[in-house]
Amino acid sequence: MSKIKEFIRNISPFNNRTEMPKILYVIKVILIFYLFKFGSELVGEGLALAVHFACGMNPLEGEMFDENTITLITYLGYSVMIVIIFLLWKLFQKKTVSELGLTKNFCSYFIGIALGAVLLAVSVISITICGALQFNGVFVNIDVKMVLLMALCFVFQGAMEEILCRGIVQQLLIKKTSVPVAFGVSAILFTVPHIGNMQGGRPVITAVAVINLILISLIFSLVTHRFKSIWAACGLHSVWNYILYSILGLNLSGKDAAVTAVLDMRSVGRNILNGAEYGIEASILTTVVLALALGILLICFRRRVQLCKRGSSEG
Repeated sequence: MSKIKEFIRNISPFNNRTEMPKILYVIKVILIFYLFKFGSELVGEGLALAVHFACGMNPLEGEMFDENTITLITYLGYSVMIVIIFLLWKLFQKKTVSELGLTKNFCSYFIGIALGAVLLAVSVISITICGALQFNGVFVNIDVKMVLLMALCFVFQGAMEEILCRGIVQQLLIKKTSVPVAFGVSAILFTVPHIGNMQGGRPVITAVAVINLILISLIFSLVTHRFKSIWAACGLHSVWNYILYSILGLNLSGKDAAVTAVLDMRSVGRNILNGAEYGIEASILTTVVLALALGILLICFRRRVQLCKRGSSEG
């Protein structure tokens, strides 16, 4: 009985114990991830319902805001979820925000934005050249206010996912286990929640989507490790989603095209080149772009480490 109690005490997400076998610590971090994720989501959903009721609507009877308003409430709700995660992090882990990866190195956020824009541009251009995407011009009646508000929304959405995966999971694991374990577990926990959007899709499309999720997750983890901060990953994540959804109007992780966008782009057919119903994040061409980017980043960062070691040894 004492061993069972000790086991439960070790893996409990409600304490900051670290002295335990590595496998138990990995289990503990996974439980922390889901506690923070579901806890923040529950509060966020509750607040969304409260907003409806406060405005005289009963969502339980189908009384809802229009599509744009619901989108804004959903995405702006991520800011509330971030606050809840901060509170849980402070309460149970008793750690600071900087230990979550939100360090003073905020400038790396803009490096992430640049990298995300380049990766998405290369992916979209490649798919368009192959004839699987079609550009039909710019929309005439653009809801400028909505497009601008969605930029803020995606700042919160990207940050929330990165705080969970590259913040909580990676920062906790990398100190107790190893870089491959930290990268691998954060990639799995990042990928699993997205699988629900793949239901009903063809197996080959689903397989490519999963591979791409793992690749982009490894890129997020790598830039986080390089800058010793999650800011770059937050910037990369947010700009990728924002441009894809609100500028190009393409499917985002299996979700239908944006309610408002700037450019009118459409998939030509449903195939492995454009990711079919899941969108270009399940495109085999995106796989190539992400794999090449990951390889280049690995080489660049490894060379930098070698130069730093050489410089320190000569000094």
